[in-house]
Amino acid sequence: MLIDGFGRVARDLRVSLTDRCNLRCTYCMPAEGLAWIPRPDLLSDDEVVRVIAVAVRLGVNEVRFTGGEPLLRPGLPGLVARTRALPDPPEVSVTTNGIGLATVAPALAEAGLTRVNVSLDTLDRERFRELTRRDRLADVLAGLQAADDAGLHPVKVNTVLMRGVNDDEAPALLRFCLERGYRLRIIEQMPLDAQHGWSREAMVTADEVLHELQQHFDLTPVDSHFRGSAPAEEWVVDGGGPDGNWTVGIIASVTRPFCAACDRLRLTADGQVRNCLFSRTEADLRAVLRSGAAPDDMDMQLAAVLTGEVARKRAGHGIGEPGFSQPDRPMSAIGG
Repeated sequence: MLIDGFGRVARDLRVSLTDRCNLRCTYCMPAEGLAWIPRPDLLSDDEVVRVIAVAVRLGVNEVRFTGGEPLLRPGLPGLVARTRALPDPPEVSVTTNGIGLATVAPALAEAGLTRVNVSLDTLDRERFRELTRRDRLADVLAGLQAADDAGLHPVKVNTVLMRGVNDDEAPALLRFCLERGYRLRIIEQMPLDAQHGWSREAMVTADEVLHELQQHFDLTPVDSHFRGSAPAEEWVVDGGGPDGNWTVGIIASVTRPFCAACDRLRLTADGQVRNCLFSRTEADLRAVLRSGAAPDDMDMQLAAVLTGEVARKRAGHGIGEPGFSQPDRPMSAIGG
């Protein structure tokens, strides 16, 4: 098993497939983009599936493909299908900005994808253009609808609110999701931008979000006993609504960290394994994958690197503590 020094067991593997993205969100990267990882350094499909297979044998039961923008990875449905074909197949999900999802959602569903998380920070076209530096809101909305039509339930919407930018949109975004059966997750902005411009003072906190939503909706907290390792605190909205399933989640990564229950492990697109989103160190799996070792020996070495990296996991991410330093890699290069 993948167990750390505090008794936490890693069962959720986040696999970044690329650091590239077709948006330029202001809180993530500069307008000109970044120096992308050279393509030869990216793991091949076979290498990705091999790491996942070893992780599954070590107890991982959920795999999420991320980026950058994972829909930019050619052959993504094939990767999903190969992952779902493993012995004791894990659940497989994708976190995406939604651009291109309208085209590929049916193929992803057919390949065995469990669900999607779609990033959407505003419902206003001009504001979307300003935030992402691209006029693509219609494509994201079409992608959400296509995922719903393809049966990728529940469709989850991830929103980051920024002070003075879109912090007035929480009620509208929640209504939008409730009316369509999507599940909204509002996430505190984290110090993972390429520009290193994040500040706690500018961040919209979970308490502020909750207070704003309570002006418009009746919110009843869900018993924390049911949360498990899930990052979102959940509330039932207006008694559950007409279908009994109306909820909203808030992910307070900064002000109410959930590190004590974290079960996640991350694989970057260039084959580095990270035991925490905010880790300052990584362990190299790509070197093992390209060492030329016999298959059984290679799998044993991969397992040793994975178990060793999990064992070194710290108690918490340390945001706000003396000595905290933002990772050198931005979110787009780590994977969500």
